[in-house]
Parts: sequence; C-alpha cells; structure tokens
Amino acid sequence: MNYLAHAYLSFGQPDLTVGNMISDYVKGKQILAFPASIREGILLHRSIDQYTDQHPATKAAKEIFRPDYRLYSAAFVDVVYDHFLARDQARFTDGALMDFSLQTYAHLEPRAAFFPEPFARMFPYMKSQNWLYNYQFRWGIQNSFGGLVRRARFLEESDTAFRLFEAHIHTLQDCYEAFIADIERHARDRAAELRLGA
Repeated sequence: MNYLAHAYLSFGQPDLTVGNMISDYVKGKQILAFPASIREGILLHRSIDQYTDQHPATKAAKEIFRPDYRLYSAAFVDVVYDHFLARDQARFTDGALMDFSLQTYAHLEPRAAFFPEPFARMFPYMKSQNWLYNYQFRWGIQNSFGGLVRRARFLEESDTAFRLFEAHIHTLQDCYEAFIADIERHARDRAAELRLGA
C-alpha cells in the first residue's frame, strides 16, 4: 500500500498515522528511538505490507507489471491501489477525501520532530502538492509513477507502467475491490493487537 492507504488504515489516530507513514524510512533498531504509540504505527505498516504482498489479488495485479518491472511491480501496484481508494465512494464520499487529506497533514505536521530525514524532506511537497488528494486523478498516478523512478536505483522510466495501468485499469480495479475489505479488516485487527500489547 502507498501513502493514502497507510494514512487511511491508521483510523484517525495521529501517532499511529505518523508511524504508519514514516515506516519505510525506519530500519532495524531505529524503531526503539520512537515513542510506543508511534512504534505501533511502524509495526502496523510492516504488517499491512506483508499482508498486501501475500494477498491473491495483489499477486494477480503485480503480474501486469512484472514482465517490464520485475521486483518493482509491487511498488506500482501500491500506487494503483491508492488511486482506487481515492475514488472509492464507499470510503470517501463527496468532499471527504479533501477533508481526510487535510486532517492527515494536520496529524503529521505537529509531530515533525519524529520524521526521519528523507520523510522530512518529502513532507512539504506532499502537503503543498496535496498528494493524498491527487491520487484520485490519472495525472496524479502518472506523477507518482515518475516519483518511483526518481527514488529507485534501478528504474529508468515509468511511461510503460502508466500505459499498462491504463490498458488494464478494469482488471486492476477488480483486484483492488477483491482486496480492500480484507486489508481493512486485517489492519483493524492488528492495530487492536498492538494496542493491547503496548
């Protein structure tokens, strides 16, 4: 899952949102430097990623990108899932996505002292360009695909990925719809487990 989904699967809890959003930039024992409530978000993120990678719908979605992008196919599927989540009227009714995006930035900004340096560099762009809101647009997905190329050592282009996304958009949406309720249930259960274990 990508940034919108990790924010959504933090269930409106500010510290959980911080941990869930920064987790990719926290390695090994670095997790011990964070307060327990943020550590829960980091662990939740890792559980979400593991569950997502093993889900049959995600495996099917990755096959669309795998011939051209191999190990990076999962990263493109993560962005695609954010697109369908942003357009999911069962989860974001009219106007709700903008409100959710602004609330997420409001949860994150006061806790900037806990941002790892790469996330701290990126966050002002995320907020000013409203990435979370713009995942609903195809141009937002195209931009996000381009961002993957800039951050990845072995990716050279994302135009092929965007063409694959457009050519297989209905299949990819079917994968999202087969997946979203399962990951939401998993994340709620895991978040509850982490709170009980704190």
